[in-house]
Amino acid sequence: MAISILHRVTGGGLGTVGLGVLLWWLCALASGPEAYATFSAHAGAWYGKVVLIGLTWAFFEHLLTGLRHFVLDVGAGYELKTNATWSMLIPVLAVLLTAGFWALILFR
Repeated sequence: MAISILHRVTGGGLGTVGLGVLLWWLCALASGPEAYATFSAHAGAWYGKVVLIGLTWAFFEHLLTGLRHFVLDVGAGYELKTNATWSMLIPVLAVLLTAGFWALILFR
């Protein structure tokens, strides 16, 4: 149940915060170098990185729980042990994918 609720929460977060960041980035691109420099300064600051890392985690969490729901909709994975295992693995996998993604970006 918690994973299903987390799926809805991450979807809502991606829809609101993610859309806001995307629109700000696109408007900054269209407005010229000064506006883009302002966006880059905020995105590169510690609080901007926290938001971007949070969005990345929300993306991977939502993706993985969406795949889990897809498998459940097909009719597989309803066994208690299988369902519990995937419910515990998904948050761990989302954190690992987020860490790997940001390691590629920051240490490249």
